[in-house]
Amino acid sequence: MLHRHHAAMQAFTSQPMPLAQAYQHCLDIARNHYENFPTASRLMPADLRPAIAAIYAFARHADDLADEGDALPEIRLKQLDAWETLLERCEQDPSIDQPIFQALADAIRKHNLDIEELNNLLIAFRMDVTIHGYSSLEELLFYCKHSANPVGRLMLQLHGITHNEAYFCSDKICSALQLINFWQDFSIDVPRGRCYLPEAWLEEAGLTGQQLLDGKLNDQAIKPVLAKAIRETRQMIEEGVPLLTMIPFRLRLQIAATIHGARRMLNKIEALEHPLSHRTTLDRGEWTRLMLPVLKDTLFPPKVQ
Repeated sequence: MLHRHHAAMQAFTSQPMPLAQAYQHCLDIARNHYENFPTASRLMPADLRPAIAAIYAFARHADDLADEGDALPEIRLKQLDAWETLLERCEQDPSIDQPIFQALADAIRKHNLDIEELNNLLIAFRMDVTIHGYSSLEELLFYCKHSANPVGRLMLQLHGITHNEAYFCSDKICSALQLINFWQDFSIDVPRGRCYLPEAWLEEAGLTGQQLLDGKLNDQAIKPVLAKAIRETRQMIEEGVPLLTMIPFRLRLQIAATIHGARRMLNKIEALEHPLSHRTTLDRGEWTRLMLPVLKDTLFPPKVQ
């Protein structure tokens, strides 16, 4: 996570720093905090990495405002409002005296990025502050539309891809990745008062989200609901597979790895004996075993009927 004192020191300068230094500031953030963003990947073209880092630094700091530290919700929302004001300023004022937004403004202009996708991320961060449960899959996907899908769309825009078919497939993959993060994080989210299994699914099994939060449900009780969650998420991943035929080789390699990794993660979550208390991840060996199918799908993208 981005350290508070570091953020405070770097947030404002007396005058705009050189653009290269602003980008370097973003790259430094990205290299230290890349766990959920493709900034450090050598698969990305070198000329796009600075712009990706600027997007990441923008999102990383906003995420920290929404989710880190002990600030009250109303303070977090005010800080996010201030971050949004800087976003609006950077689109109009290239001399803005904040390094993240100085780099971001240049990336927006240089790559014709849709600033609305950045605004969508801020909507999701506000939802993180105020909403800790969802009544239906549709509501949960509305969150994903703002929290995850903008990242995929921005990556496509950086590659000059802006057509609706690619957006549709990218949205499916990104939403599925967000859901996978929820399904693997029960042991983190539930103690923090967050339940991302839709209430409607829980009710179908005769359960409630409050029972889960109160520790009244065991792993066996939750398994049927989790099985439904995994089925829905698998379907979304497969609906996104046609994206592989629409993107350039290096991005295709990364997305193929993402798809295969997501499939493997769903299998591991499904096999967990104690999903409420154990968080599973993919180790280096598992990624190594995925290299051959990833390369195959990159060289010969599967044709989906």
